[in-house]
Amino acid sequence: MAQITPANAGRLERAWLVHTGDLPATAEARARYGAETTPLKVGASLYLCTPKNVLMALDAATGKTRWRFDPKVADIHIPYTAACRGVAYYAVPTAHYGDVCATRIIEGTLDARLIAVDAATGRPCPDFGFGGQVDTTQGIGQNVPGMFSITSAPTIVRGVVVTGHQVLDGQKRDAPSGVIQGYDAVSGKLVWAWDMARPDRTGAPPPGETYTRGTPNMWTTATADEALGLVYLPLGNAAVDYWSGLRTSREKANSTSLVALDAMTGRKVWSFQAVHNDVWDYDLGSQATLVDFPTRQGPVPALILPSKQGDIYILNRRTGAPLTGVEERRVPTGGVEPQERSATQPFSLYHTLRKPDLTERSMWGMSPIDQMICRIQYRLATYKGFYTPPETKSRYVEYPGYNGGSDWGGVAVDPVRGLIVANYNDMPNYNRLIPRRQADREGWAPRGQERGGSLKKSAEGAGDPQAGTPYAIDVNAGWRLPVTGLLCKQPPYGGLRAIDLLSGKTLWDRPLGTARTNGPFGIPSRLPMTIGTPNNGGAVVTAGGMVFIAATTDNLIRAIDLKSGRTLWQDVLPAGGQATPMTYAVDGKQYVVIMAGGHHFMETPIGDALVAYALPGPAPSSAKGANR
Repeated sequence: MAQITPANAGRLERAWLVHTGDLPATAEARARYGAETTPLKVGASLYLCTPKNVLMALDAATGKTRWRFDPKVADIHIPYTAACRGVAYYAVPTAHYGDVCATRIIEGTLDARLIAVDAATGRPCPDFGFGGQVDTTQGIGQNVPGMFSITSAPTIVRGVVVTGHQVLDGQKRDAPSGVIQGYDAVSGKLVWAWDMARPDRTGAPPPGETYTRGTPNMWTTATADEALGLVYLPLGNAAVDYWSGLRTSREKANSTSLVALDAMTGRKVWSFQAVHNDVWDYDLGSQATLVDFPTRQGPVPALILPSKQGDIYILNRRTGAPLTGVEERRVPTGGVEPQERSATQPFSLYHTLRKPDLTERSMWGMSPIDQMICRIQYRLATYKGFYTPPETKSRYVEYPGYNGGSDWGGVAVDPVRGLIVANYNDMPNYNRLIPRRQADREGWAPRGQERGGSLKKSAEGAGDPQAGTPYAIDVNAGWRLPVTGLLCKQPPYGGLRAIDLLSGKTLWDRPLGTARTNGPFGIPSRLPMTIGTPNNGGAVVTAGGMVFIAATTDNLIRAIDLKSGRTLWQDVLPAGGQATPMTYAVDGKQYVVIMAGGHHFMETPIGDALVAYALPGPAPSSAKGANR
């Protein structure tokens, strides 16, 4: 809808605000909360899930709660983050109007259940699994709470509910499987399971066996082509991210790859690998976006695949073949297991969000002392440029860090104007592999085997045990100074870019985010200065030529002119906006909604508010009756 435009965006105001009521009950839970949901609109209702998987249906015009269903997920099941990124909607083709669960909402939970409820009432669907739920841990084997979760919306294609799982990073080589499962959307019965180590077995393992443990998983969102009957899986790494010596050939072939499966059989059709034998935690966090890509021979069904290392690939979605060129380039080798490092890695010839390699001049600080410390750290570290291999004798620099480039927010596409809008991070990580004996002395142990120790678990990888391998990993995410908490790399730390879809050329690029909530020792500076902050979440592009995005650490939502990249309007959210906005219309009136729930990793305030914005006044009379 094109009701909100650059000409009137400055008049936007809050239309309504709803509190979900899902807030952490303990300090421990608060340290692991991150509301990342994007609501789904069907008819006149909005459907969403909260961090601990409470399902809600709201009146899309007023925000009034229509129903609420709580699957009662306990805090013990929170993995790294209590997050639910979204839900799926399914209309049963054979159902009649008024039938129970003729239309249904399906979500995955932190304790790895699939839940199906009636879209009209919120009551569990009696025909789905057992009382409206399916236990996806069947066949997984040994599994402690929090190790095996569902945090992203399932993808439904040709009546099959496809789900992966978040397998907690960095814990142990013998972690639960990364198996991908497909369930019947009506009955909840297992249709197929893709265990990459056993590709000829398409069902559950026989009694006494489990799905292959430790294989690469899909924690993020799959996409699908209903016409082709393919589902596209952005895969991560094997169970231990920073050590590869124990990986099997099939794990190496599928890790950090986009894999296409036949949605009806679960059999692999094709794959495209973005990183060979990845030891940088560059798992594919972004979903692949479906587009019709313009070529001289006409539009080709394609996928836009962003990556944490910054490269953007354009792939034929029938075959996985790159449409815009990928070349193998030589990269640094060596590190602790030089025989495992690939001499080359794939580089996209279409576009990259990645900036040039760091230099000592890139080191920054709010004072000369900060800058001096950062430059000393730079000199003491191993850094050979992009793809520097892991080291144990010293710190090593990973740039970009594991937060991207692009992460789970992905990219937004305007197919009419032929534009891609991508927000991205631009920060290094400062890492070191820790010998097993030292990690054991520190008490670093996998989930479920904790025994105390001096570990300060502030970020993923900051003391992950990687049990079953020679090394643990210690990641300084963002390369922060130990006292002030400021980052060593000079700003900007994040940006927003518009890219021409046909050519891959940058149209505009700008830092995203101000310093208003950032400062030394965690004290907000209140400075409105644009520095480009770290960001998590995505953007939405509208027919009216607008980009809406929150994502940054300054707790603002922005309306940005798609043509120029200029901010036309902004509002302070009641908590962090680490989620992707969405837009819709009810009776001809356009709304923009954003989940303002905050995020522990981004260090933004935790909250439970879903906020809707619209232009003042009633809908235009000529548009009355529209509901789309």
